[in-house]
Amino acid sequence: MKDIKILAIETSCDETSAAIVVNGREVLSNIIASQIDIHTKFGGVVPEVASRMHIEVISAVVQEALDKAELKLTDIDAVGVTYGPGLVGALLVGMQYAKSLAYSIGKPLIGVNHIEGHICANFIEHKDLKPPFVCLVVSGGHSFIVYMKAFGEFEVIGQTRDDAAGEAYDKVARAIGLGYPGGPKIDKLSKEGNADAIKFPRANFHDDTLDFSFSGLKSAVLNYLNKAEMTGQQINRADVAASFQKALVDVLVDNVIKTCKMKEVDKIAIAGGVASNSTLRATLIKEGQKHGIKILFPAPVLCTDNAAMIGSAAYFEYVNGRTADLTLNAVPNLKLGER
Repeated sequence: MKDIKILAIETSCDETSAAIVVNGREVLSNIIASQIDIHTKFGGVVPEVASRMHIEVISAVVQEALDKAELKLTDIDAVGVTYGPGLVGALLVGMQYAKSLAYSIGKPLIGVNHIEGHICANFIEHKDLKPPFVCLVVSGGHSFIVYMKAFGEFEVIGQTRDDAAGEAYDKVARAIGLGYPGGPKIDKLSKEGNADAIKFPRANFHDDTLDFSFSGLKSAVLNYLNKAEMTGQQINRADVAASFQKALVDVLVDNVIKTCKMKEVDKIAIAGGVASNSTLRATLIKEGQKHGIKILFPAPVLCTDNAAMIGSAAYFEYVNGRTADLTLNAVPNLKLGER
């Protein structure tokens, strides 16, 4: 059987990435040009700046991916690209480039859902992984519990009703003076704090849902900080960070374990930037052992936005006969499972 080589492009937010992926699991190259230093001074991602930076570097990033893989454009079988969800301007840069490339070399174009890409990062890390399994997708813009029934078939079991987990991390980090990006900084500071020092709330819905809500937790932290400032109380930032993180992680872990029991599966795959969080990983492993559930993580480089995960997802779309034409457009609010 012929190997399928996918040239993948990812520009949904502030990383410009290109990769060459073979058969959905083998990564020949995965080049990422990060804009984090540029956006840090603004305290978050500025969409217009992100789009301009993508335009400046995308050609060089794609060429570097080909060079590292020691391939030419004529060796490629298809071009995969993220078309949503994400920042519309950023998405359009990658999409227009991918469409032009696919047209110029006469190869199929494959539109990939960014969230599906995060899930498929686990197929790169775990070569023998097959559905069914449950996936917890947690990043700066997304928080989902997904049941993967088969390749390319997803059922959303739970999702955030307000802030994404990573978004809550960024807002709390800013409030306690850590800056952007918040997730890694809170994770690091938490190791110096007492996670039981402050009792922050955990949102529990009473309508048989496994959805999340992190806005109340975020507000509770801000209220705690404001009250301490008004009363002259000394704030232990490490305790605040650790207590906030424990409250958030507890909800994520409780809900995803419940999903496994409901769907009668014994594997949880983690995806997205927050999947690198040390407390989330340790808590999931502990609870997984308790309930006989195997916990799977991608390597840290596959947790952040990258084109290798898009190449993996594109492969499974390709073998299922799902390609796109040149009318493919950006869908900034694309839902998982939509096509």
